[in-house]
Amino acid sequence: MPEIRVTPLGAGQDVGRSCILVSIAGKNVMLDCGMHMGFSDDVDDELEIKAYYAGHVLGAAMFQIKVGSESVVYTGDYNMTPDRHLGAAWIDKCRPNLLITESTYATTIRDSKRCRERDFLKKVHETVERGGKVLIPVFALGRAQELCILLETFWERMDLKAPIYFSTGLTEKANHYYKLFIPWTNQKIRKTFVQRNMFEFKHIKAFDRAFADSPGPMVVFATPGMLHAGQSLQIFRKWAGNEKNMVIMPGYCVQGTVGHKILSGQRKLEMEGRQVLEVKMQVEYMSFSAHADAKGIMQLVGQAEPENVLLVHGEAKKMEFLKQKIEQEFRVNCYMPANGETVTLPTSPSIPVGISLGLLKREMAQGLLPDAKKPRLLHGTLIMKDSNFRLVSSEQALKELGLVEHQLRFTCRVHLHDTRKEQEMAMRVYSHLKSVLKDHCVQHLPDGSVTVESILVQAAAHSEDPGTKVLLVSWTYQDEELGSYLTSLLKKGLPQAS
Repeated sequence: MPEIRVTPLGAGQDVGRSCILVSIAGKNVMLDCGMHMGFSDDVDDELEIKAYYAGHVLGAAMFQIKVGSESVVYTGDYNMTPDRHLGAAWIDKCRPNLLITESTYATTIRDSKRCRERDFLKKVHETVERGGKVLIPVFALGRAQELCILLETFWERMDLKAPIYFSTGLTEKANHYYKLFIPWTNQKIRKTFVQRNMFEFKHIKAFDRAFADSPGPMVVFATPGMLHAGQSLQIFRKWAGNEKNMVIMPGYCVQGTVGHKILSGQRKLEMEGRQVLEVKMQVEYMSFSAHADAKGIMQLVGQAEPENVLLVHGEAKKMEFLKQKIEQEFRVNCYMPANGETVTLPTSPSIPVGISLGLLKREMAQGLLPDAKKPRLLHGTLIMKDSNFRLVSSEQALKELGLVEHQLRFTCRVHLHDTRKEQEMAMRVYSHLKSVLKDHCVQHLPDGSVTVESILVQAAAHSEDPGTKVLLVSWTYQDEELGSYLTSLLKKGLPQAS
């Protein structure tokens, strides 16, 4: 039986790495594993790949993989809520055999984005007003640009003087590409681009490592976003001991990172060389993540209308909750394999069949015009040639294949109590059918048999009971419906002779 097989090599009940292996209709596709920049391969004649806007970061896309009538949609990271610089993810009702979706925030439903932005700006403003420093750990793409636009607008409106910096390197390069690919942003950014590029920041400057020791208030965006290494961790270590300062974690933090530890309430951290760092600065978590929340994931499943759902990039307990919700609401199977575990899904592929013009003309001559909304049965002979299927009339099939027609007939026995001779019995059958089947050609042949179209009725004596006659009713498969009706009619008996 045809099947689709999915094996997560990363993101199976964990977060932070992704690699999904899909086997579909004999083709193997590895998802979320990058590409070799030195090669340019257009993949397979039978393989079709379609990209959908994902709204996670600039250029992020969801992919539909299609081979024949079988298809898989892989979301990668996506966001169903539009923000200040990107639109929301979108997909049509593609009805794939399988939807593979991330589930980072499988049990989270976020509050109003406007409320979160207001709370974020209030906390940043209060901290710099009292002379404190604000550290915002971010990843290079996405949230860094979103929060930069938010603070830039607020600084401009409030005429604030405290400096805002973003760490050099990846974020600086990312901003360059955001300026370059304005058409990939949302409608508002594209509209204002003529007057001003929103990524040409007036109040936000590149950060120099020496600035971390400067006195006075400041706001710094630094990578990476989970405080597990790099410049964000270096700045955190310098500022953590001052209660005037604040660190705002705007996104998800994996267990084991410094970011996860301080969000869990840990205030004494063992650093390198067993040095203990006491955290006195204020710690805030405000979710500005560009991942879909539980409501967004359910929304995407509803849009795509898949036959099956497979969850990746999430924590096992949270995935289990979402799995049950998807199965209850959408009545589809939902899977959550661990790394190295394979999920196998049986599929029922549809096979395209060409129909001969002669067969279509014959159907239309009967007044039956094609209607996509009302599928109907079409009788013909199926021919396979050069791996293609065609439905043709039986006459055309015999001619093309050089075959002689053989006729197959079905025979049914009807027992009736009658003491008359077989010839008299046949005449009674003829008279009865002639009176009932006025729209059909009923004939009484010289040999005593009766025909109705291709149906043949013959009367014979019963071998053991002289008072019983046997009617043999036979027909070809073309007249199966009429043959069944005729048999039922004769089983009810014949009218009494006058």
